[in-house]
Parts: sequence; C-alpha cells; structure tokens
Amino acid sequence: MLFALICTDRPASLELRMATRPQHLAYLEQYATKLVQVGPLLDTEGRASGSLLIIDVEDRAAAEGFAAADPYSKAGLFESTVIRPFRSVYRDGERVA
Repeated sequence: MLFALICTDRPASLELRMATRPQHLAYLEQYATKLVQVGPLLDTEGRASGSLLIIDVEDRAAAEGFAAADPYSKAGLFESTVIRPFRSVYRDGERVA
C-alpha cells in the first residue's frame, strides 16, 4: 500500500539536516525497494525545508514505523510529519490507475 510522508523541518534547522543527511541516505538505501519517490521539499529560496517520501509498505503501522526510524526524525529535524494513504494515477509518464 502506498503512503505519502510529508515532513516539515523545524525552523532554522538546515545545519541539522545537512549533518544528519549521510545517515538518512544510508537508512533509505536499506529500503530502496520500498521507495517510490523521495526528495526534499524546498523553501522559496530553493533550500531544503522538509521531505516528501512516497513509500510502498504493508500498512499504516509500517509507514509510521518507517517514519519514526528515519535518522532525520530521530535527530528531531521535523516539526511535523503527516502520513496519508496515497494512490498513484500516473507514474513515470504512464497512467497506472
């Protein structure tokens, strides 16, 4: 099942994000087969200010566990994390639903 994780960074936390990024990327690498689309959300100046992850996991509990175990989350980077079920209609330029 697909879930969208929409994470908003705490104000003035870019330094924490950058310091934690290597651990975050290593964590994601462990789950590469479950990642549909992942990347930073940007502020008006093009700096990372959050994260958007679309993941394919068994259920909401798995999505919550994935989010909680992310090094960014463990480091206290996020002000908020919203987890919503997601249905893909188009993927890679092709209609899938």
